[in-house]
Amino acid sequence: MADFGKLAILAILVSAGIVLQILACALYNNWWPMLTVLTYVMLPMPLLFFVGSDAFSLFSETGNSWVDATKFLTGASAVGCIAIPSILKHADVIGWGALAMELSSFIIFVTAIVCYIRINTEDEYSMF
Repeated sequence: MADFGKLAILAILVSAGIVLQILACALYNNWWPMLTVLTYVMLPMPLLFFVGSDAFSLFSETGNSWVDATKFLTGASAVGCIAIPSILKHADVIGWGALAMELSSFIIFVTAIVCYIRINTEDEYSMF
């Protein structure tokens, strides 16, 4: 039953991030903050294309150029998740409330990813 609780918390975190993302647009009747969805979609792509199922190679210190490229592209996408709402606020395209909801959504998504990594390292949920 405790395993089900971990998955339920993970699902609730992802759902809360999606709801905040949509509310940041719907409450202020401005759909420009939805641009960050592109970076959320692009974020796992380098991991899928360059590393594949060998996720533990990301945490190693080896000098593999594909792993280094994956780390760089993933980091650039993660910075884009914060930069896009900040730039939109600086240009006065979105308001402070939408910016706060966008950044809160990002924090919740990062928390969900960390929880997923912790769950996936346990033997019961190993997918690869």
